[in-house]
Amino acid sequence: MRQMRMPLFRTILSRDKADTLLLIFACLFVLLPHAEHVKWWVNTSCVLLLTWRGWLTLSGRRLPPALLLLPVAILMMAGVYLTHRTFLGREAGVTMLVLLLTCKLLEMHAKRDLFVVIFLGFFLLLTSFFYQQTIFAAILTLTGLCLLLTAQLSFHYTGVVPPLWQRLKFGAGILGMAIPLTIIAFLLFPRIQGPLWGLPGDAQSGRSGLSGSMSPGNISELAQSEEIAFRVRFDQAIPAKSLLYWRGIVMNQFDGRNWSQEERRSAYSSAQNADRITYRGQPIRQEITLEANGQNWLFALDMPGSNPEIEGAAGSAAFISRLMETRRDQATNERIKYSVASYTNYSLDADSSKEAQASSLALPESYNPRTQAFANSLRAQYQDDQQLILAVLKYFRRESYVYTLEPPRLGRNSADEFLFDTKAGFCEHYASAFVLLMRAAGIPARVVTGYQGGELNSVDGFLEIRQSDAHAWTEVWLEGKGWLRVDPTAAVAPERVERSLNYAVPRQGLAGLMNLSPASVSFFHQVRMQWSAVNNSWNQWVLNYSPSAQRSFLNSLGFMKVDWAQIALLFFIVASLVIGLMALPLIRNRPRITALDKVYFSFCRKMEKKTAARALHEGPKAYLERLRTSLPTAEFEDAERFLTLYASARYGKDPGPESTLIRRLKTLLAACR
Repeated sequence: MRQMRMPLFRTILSRDKADTLLLIFACLFVLLPHAEHVKWWVNTSCVLLLTWRGWLTLSGRRLPPALLLLPVAILMMAGVYLTHRTFLGREAGVTMLVLLLTCKLLEMHAKRDLFVVIFLGFFLLLTSFFYQQTIFAAILTLTGLCLLLTAQLSFHYTGVVPPLWQRLKFGAGILGMAIPLTIIAFLLFPRIQGPLWGLPGDAQSGRSGLSGSMSPGNISELAQSEEIAFRVRFDQAIPAKSLLYWRGIVMNQFDGRNWSQEERRSAYSSAQNADRITYRGQPIRQEITLEANGQNWLFALDMPGSNPEIEGAAGSAAFISRLMETRRDQATNERIKYSVASYTNYSLDADSSKEAQASSLALPESYNPRTQAFANSLRAQYQDDQQLILAVLKYFRRESYVYTLEPPRLGRNSADEFLFDTKAGFCEHYASAFVLLMRAAGIPARVVTGYQGGELNSVDGFLEIRQSDAHAWTEVWLEGKGWLRVDPTAAVAPERVERSLNYAVPRQGLAGLMNLSPASVSFFHQVRMQWSAVNNSWNQWVLNYSPSAQRSFLNSLGFMKVDWAQIALLFFIVASLVIGLMALPLIRNRPRITALDKVYFSFCRKMEKKTAARALHEGPKAYLERLRTSLPTAEFEDAERFLTLYASARYGKDPGPESTLIRRLKTLLAACR
């Protein structure tokens, strides 16, 4: 039975079919990274087209005619336009390339079409970096390159084809030979500030993070994401968890439902703010690696004391606003690293007056009447502002308010409904209601959004702040004391501030679904930390390899104050040495030509000029028989004597001393007219 199946299997998968199926599989692997970025109908079309191509290959049927493919292509292009309303940009361009690759597999009539498919695959692998540049994406790209190279090699074999694993090994070997030169180019090729080319206009869509406005429910949605927002490295001991407030956006305007920033945003420096703020204690210096978020605000430990210094950018690229926000003059569309110093003990606008803070007392008319009435009753009881603040916080603790990631929806009077009806909300609900109560009671107040806390990665020592650490708190202004931070969430769920969100709001995670033991949870947590540290190292040393990082690397090698021309020269010198070292084994393993064969090759070159060239597969006797019909008799006799002696010397059992044979052959070669 086994002997009967093998010939049938080989008959079904002939060489052409096997090579085509390998190419289809390689293209499928290339398309996989794009599956989560293109629309559902694009994925469906690709699956149908690839299945159609595989069925045609296995059944041995002919490829569809152009009259059938043309309407399919037109429908797909119409779908691209109807989906994106353009043929330009990242999304539309990548979608067209994905569809073009799958359609081209159905139109492979010549070797030229094969090359088009393979090179389209190479280009699509590059476009996957538009979406993510993680180490996992790099591994997928290298694997895709290896599969495409293997498919390309398979179509070039003549005669006996090696097994698939040997072809994969050969393809990986070719890829491996390029890695040393790639590393040299990465380290030494002159760097410029920013990318080598501009991304399409829509390439920055889909960024996650805090927005410039706040309404009930939007931070609770963000807090369910485990994406990294930024990483922090301290040059000293990490402050206590309750002090880890990462100041981001200050919101001072309220329209009845949404909190937003002031329309006029003045750019200040730390020197200009010096007369408004007094710092106490030692500065806490941080080195922050911020992920791309498409916004122009930065984050710093509350309260920033100096303008952030962005690596690779001028000092004026970042500043501290009038509301003590850290900002930059452009959107953060790529990962950046900056340094900033902060103070946890400070006083801001302590010498100001309540009239100067009038914008922080504004309330929209005809909104939240019950909240305003409650604030008025509190003011009647407490004339001292600080006592009133404590009374509100005590009210939150006493009235059994609930801290939840799934708060109920609120209507027009959101603060009224939250304070007196639902009594369930996330940090933005408590911050918004608290500020409204303060303003209604005549105390200037505003909302601050950012992040609170973070998790220390024990592997690399970075503090990781995730989107789940997004938080909203408040600031109130008291006469003689200035702006003070008040976090009403701490009154309801103190464990949120002291520990983390997971302790304040238990969620059904991996341990809950799988009933894992504490040891198993600890194991998975350690694996997560290890993987996060690897990703951070990739970000720090590969993706953040900027011109300044390159200069630091060259300085460590002893090359001081080099310009781009010197870096380019160094690159070409080192690259030439690497290529030479890689070529050396090939030169050493080259078959050596004996002195006897050198004389024979000289004879062949001589005959090539007179008559016909020797074919690569021809031996001396076969070549002689062909010369018989193309050379005159006298010249053929000279050639016959030479080739007869060479064959005897080369293949005979006891040809005699080699030096004597070479002299005789050279004499006969000279006699050949």
